[in-house]
Amino acid sequence: MRVAITGAASGIGKEVAVKLKSAGHTVDAFDINEPQSEVDRFIKTDMSSAASIHDAVAAAEGSYDALINNAGLPPRDGLEEAILRVNFFGARSFLYGMQPKLAPGASIVNTASRAGAMWRDNLDEVKALMATPETDLKSFITERSIDPTRAYNLSKEAMIVLTIADTEQLVAKGFRMNSVSPAAVSTGILDDFHKAFGDRVAKNVARAGRPGSPGEIADVIVFLASEKSAWIKGQDLVVDGGMSAMSMSDALGLTGTTSN
Repeated sequence: MRVAITGAASGIGKEVAVKLKSAGHTVDAFDINEPQSEVDRFIKTDMSSAASIHDAVAAAEGSYDALINNAGLPPRDGLEEAILRVNFFGARSFLYGMQPKLAPGASIVNTASRAGAMWRDNLDEVKALMATPETDLKSFITERSIDPTRAYNLSKEAMIVLTIADTEQLVAKGFRMNSVSPAAVSTGILDDFHKAFGDRVAKNVARAGRPGSPGEIADVIVFLASEKSAWIKGQDLVVDGGMSAMSMSDALGLTGTTSN
């Protein structure tokens, strides 16, 4: 299997690349930083720049059996515009640019987040973002008073919606696409999420017992990229150690039925 992956230099993306290489697959990494782990080819790519993405796509040598859209920025002060450019606009541009270089039956996996879980409630704003020209992004942020946390959540909501919305046309082209939504993963940016979401992160991690590991999320991504998941299409797989189920149980007033 030949795989293109963005954001392969660190965190979840690094673990995905390592697992793919150890399984004998070919990995082309697209990142602003060169991966220190082994990949077959590194193509320097700034996912916040349309020109850089264009050049990277032009340099890519298909055909790819899987495309993993993993690059992303965390909710950090002053990065509102960069977050939306990288996490949504850049990911979408890379996805659309790379489609002609995908092999028949190729799998696309988008790294979203549990932070995007409220996409249904925020669908109007998600649609507005998706319809906004990238040149108008600053105005969009100002008019809607979007802070870094909202920028991050919105970017991940948009990636989940994009995954759903584009599934039918991609199936017609012979491709399939899914997204993965992790929560509280032990990477170098976990502190950013503690600062952005406060006590909610600590509470959820405590209830789950621990944060997830990058390798655990990478296992799910690799599975979705493989033929073993061929009939999974247009889904958002939440990988959060039970955090969503616990929150839903609280909201619905459910109680456990497991006997002691």
